[in-house]
Amino acid sequence: MNRTLLTTILGLLSLYTPSLNSQEPQDRPFWRPVVMGTHGMVAAEHPLEALAGWEILEAGGNAFDAAAAVFYMTTVVEQHQAGMGGDAFMLAYVKELDRVVFINGTGPAPELATRSYFQELGSIPNSGPNATDVPGAVGGFDLALTTFGSMSYSQVLQPAIRAAREGHPLDFWASTYHERAVDKISEYPSSVKVLMPEGRPIAAGEIFLQKDLASSMEKIVSAGADAFYRGDLALQFDKVYREHGGRLRYSDLAAYQPELLDPIKTSYEGLEVYQSAPNSQGIVMLMALNLLEGYDLRSMGHNSADYLHVVTEAMKLAFADRNRWISDPKYIEIPVNELLSKEYAQTRSRLIRMDQAMSSPPPGDPIKGEAVLEGTSVDYVTDITRVHYPDSWTKSEGETSSFSISDQFGNLVSVTHSVNGSFGSGMYVEGTGIVLNNRMPYYSLTDGDVNEMVPGKRTRHTINPALATKDGKPYLAWNTPGGDNQPQAMLQSFLAVVLFGANVQQAVESPTVTSSAFAASNYPNTNRGMLTMPVELGNRVASNLASRGHKIEILPLQQPYRQATSGAGAVKMIMIDPETGIMHGGVSPAKSDYVIGR
Repeated sequence: MNRTLLTTILGLLSLYTPSLNSQEPQDRPFWRPVVMGTHGMVAAEHPLEALAGWEILEAGGNAFDAAAAVFYMTTVVEQHQAGMGGDAFMLAYVKELDRVVFINGTGPAPELATRSYFQELGSIPNSGPNATDVPGAVGGFDLALTTFGSMSYSQVLQPAIRAAREGHPLDFWASTYHERAVDKISEYPSSVKVLMPEGRPIAAGEIFLQKDLASSMEKIVSAGADAFYRGDLALQFDKVYREHGGRLRYSDLAAYQPELLDPIKTSYEGLEVYQSAPNSQGIVMLMALNLLEGYDLRSMGHNSADYLHVVTEAMKLAFADRNRWISDPKYIEIPVNELLSKEYAQTRSRLIRMDQAMSSPPPGDPIKGEAVLEGTSVDYVTDITRVHYPDSWTKSEGETSSFSISDQFGNLVSVTHSVNGSFGSGMYVEGTGIVLNNRMPYYSLTDGDVNEMVPGKRTRHTINPALATKDGKPYLAWNTPGGDNQPQAMLQSFLAVVLFGANVQQAVESPTVTSSAFAASNYPNTNRGMLTMPVELGNRVASNLASRGHKIEILPLQQPYRQATSGAGAVKMIMIDPETGIMHGGVSPAKSDYVIGR
C-alpha cells in the first residue's frame, strides 16, 4: 500500500479510535476553525442568524441590537425550534453598567389553565391549543432592545423581514424537522398552509416563503412589542385559541411583563460564573461547580473514567435539588443563597463515592445545611451493569436555539430561547405565520409539587444561558439547546476550557456525557436512569463506569451529525482574552451552527 495513503487512513482512524488513556482536549483535532476578531462576533444556530446579527454589528449596532436581529431571524429560519411564539432568557455583561444583568423573557400559565382542568383531561397535551403558555420571548427582547440597544425596530428587523418575504432556501436540518412534523401539523389547515403549501413538506434547497410572518414582523416595527401583546396579533391569537378550545386569552397576553433582574452566580477557578435565576434551572450548573470544587479534576485527566464519574454524580445531586427546590420565585420561596453555599456543597459532596454510582439521589436540605432531606436516603448501585449499544439513536423532539454575541463596545450577550417541542403547539395562528409554544407539559399535575401548575405561575425552565467574567471583565458566553442536557453539556465545555486548556472550538467539540438518573422536566417526569456517552470515549471508559454501577448507553456513530463524537448539546461559545481583547468564537459541528466575526 502507498505509504502516504496508509498514513492518511491511520490518521482518520485516530479521530474515531479513542486511546486507552484520557486525551486532553487541547491535543484533539477539531472539525471547525476557531473564529477570531476584535470588532465583534456572533455565534448562532444558523448561518442566516449569524449573518443577521453581523449585519447589525457592521452597521454600528451593539450586541443587544444584534441579539434582536438574530432572534427574529430565528423565527424565519428555525421556527421549529424557537422564535416569536417561545420564551427566552438573556444574560449580558453591560459595559455601560459594568455588571452582568439577567432578562427573564418567559411567560406564565394562562389564567384558565387550572390544574383541575388538565387533571380532567387526564394529561397535559404535548401539542395543540392547550399546550401553550404565555410566550415571553418577544417581550424579553423588547426589554433588551429598548433598555440597552441603540437601533430602532425598523433597523434590526430588516434582515428577518427580507428573508421571510423573499424566502430562503431551506437547509437540510430544517427540512428534516419539517418532514418529522407532518403528523403533528396536519390537524391544522393553517399549519399545512405554511409548511406544506404544495401538499408536501418543503424539501432541502427549496425556497421557503413566509409572507404572513413578514407582515407580522412589520407590525412589530410599527408598534413594538405592543403589537404582539396588546395589538392586532394578540387579538388574532385570542380568536384562534378560542375557536380551537385553548386556554390562552388576550388578557393573558396584555398582562405580560418581562423582567430585568440580577443573575445568580458562583466562583470557580478565579472566575465569576453567572447563570439565569429561577424560574430557570441555571442553578444546576452552579451547584455542580460548587460540588466539584473539592476534587482535583485536572489530575484525573479529561474524560477519564474518574473524571466522568465525579462530574456525573455531581450533576445527579444538583438535579435532585432542582426538582425539590426550583420553580417560580413569585410563588415559591427558593433558598437560592443556601443552595449556592460552598458549605452546603461540601456537605453534599460527601455523598459521592468513587467506587459506586448513586441510583437517583434524594435532595438535600440547604436550609438546615444537611446533605439529605429528612425522610429520604441515598441508594448506591452495587451491581455491575451491562453496556448497551443501541442499533440506532432517535434524537429527542424537544427543540431550542441559542446564541452568543460580543461587540466592539465591550458588551457580551448569552441567550437561549425556545418554543419547546418541534414546531411548538403545531398550530400556526391563521394569518400571522407564527406558531406558539408547547411549554405547558413542563408543569406538574402532582399536588404539592414545587412546580405544580397554577394560573399565572411560570414553569421551571430548562433553558439556561451562562456567562463568566475574569477580574471583572467579560470573559466567556456560552449556551446550548438540549433540555435537561443543557447544564450538563455546558458544564463539560466550560471545564474543558478552564481546567484543560481547550480553545473554544475544541471545547464545544469535546465528547460529553449526560445522565438521566433524575426526574425529567416533562410531566410525568420519568426517570430513564441512563448515562449516555458517545462511542468516541471508548469501551474501556464505558466498562469502567459500568463497573461502578452506571447504566451505560452508547451513542452510535452517525455522520454527518456528530452526535456520537460530541455527545449532547450544540454549544455556542465566545471567549474574550482578558489580556489582548481578542474574541474567540466556536460552535458545535452539529447541524447548521455558524460563527461570524472580525
